[in-house]
Amino acid sequence: MDFELSDEQRLIRSQVRELCDEFGDDYWREMDLNHEYPVEFFEAFADDGWCGITIPEEYGGQGYGVQEASLVQQEIARSGAGMAGTSITAHHTFSTEPLVAFADEEHKERYLPEIADGAVQVCTGVTEPNAGTDTSRIETTAERQGDEYVVNGQKIWTSKAQEADVIMVLVRTEPRESTDRFGGLTLFFTDFDRDAAGVDVAEIPKAGRGASDSNEVWFDDFRVPADDRIGEEGAGFRYLLRFANTERIALASNAVGVGQAAIEKAAAYADDRVVFGNPIGSYQAVQHPLADSWAKLEQDELMVRKAAWLYDADRDCGAEANAVKLRASEDALEACERAVRAHGGMGYASEYDVERYWRETMINVIAPISNEMVKNYIAEHVLGLPKSY
Repeated sequence: MDFELSDEQRLIRSQVRELCDEFGDDYWREMDLNHEYPVEFFEAFADDGWCGITIPEEYGGQGYGVQEASLVQQEIARSGAGMAGTSITAHHTFSTEPLVAFADEEHKERYLPEIADGAVQVCTGVTEPNAGTDTSRIETTAERQGDEYVVNGQKIWTSKAQEADVIMVLVRTEPRESTDRFGGLTLFFTDFDRDAAGVDVAEIPKAGRGASDSNEVWFDDFRVPADDRIGEEGAGFRYLLRFANTERIALASNAVGVGQAAIEKAAAYADDRVVFGNPIGSYQAVQHPLADSWAKLEQDELMVRKAAWLYDADRDCGAEANAVKLRASEDALEACERAVRAHGGMGYASEYDVERYWRETMINVIAPISNEMVKNYIAEHVLGLPKSY
């Protein structure tokens, strides 16, 4: 593995940075305060071809790997867009992985070209109120009726459901008690019409990411074509694992970017703000925490590259993906808190943006899986310790 970015990867980073420069903190602050979906940013992202970065070229994408996609996500987060900016774009670059890897040719051709050019918005429905982290206990069902499945149940924390045109959704096609723990789960990638019969969507008010909606979704006899099933019936959890590792890598990339943005803001403020006759950045009580966070985020960025490289090389990356999610999320949250503290009272003011970074990065330590569960995974699967839950 080469720790240096290739010329092509550096070009991707610079192009995304150039795009994001058109949408700075002022733009994202307004979107957050008004809880407004950033249509202009998404359209610019799509027009530049980034929606299809991980989609194979034969379906209209760019055919890059998770290494390049994570660079895109990091730069978006670092630009001031934070977790809101990455939330509205990550579904295109990461949620399509099971479709690309396991769907039949007709299924891919039906959805991937439109996703690649940004013509449709994507959301994902996995989490449920009564299941939480234990995906084996999801209760949303899909019953086969001829050439359709009839879906009933509820999903929660479905990002972008207010805008989405298509959804990747995990459902139960066989009772839990009649199969093994993760058997009987089936994955679909299908049309999602919020105004169609059998669908109800309600937004969840939350602490951060005001520019990116999170929702509850109810299905009541919602009909899905059997042709929109990914792979075999009952094998959905296995397919979802491919998405889970990329999701952890993506989240770590986002966290690194937000943390870096916060430290850069804090350093600039500390260099400019004069108290007791000196810039506050000249005091070790201010500069040491910022320097410590900078070093941690640099290490996290290298961990992201390793996990993404392993994934792209089709090697096992479960331990690395979980480890970097753990470390990057904790380090980014610490960096954002330190940035708020470095600003003093103004760190609590919206106009300096670090409070927004702080609110948004909290999600990284608790989703899509809590860091406590990540530690359980490492203890059991890496260290060989007894299962603790």
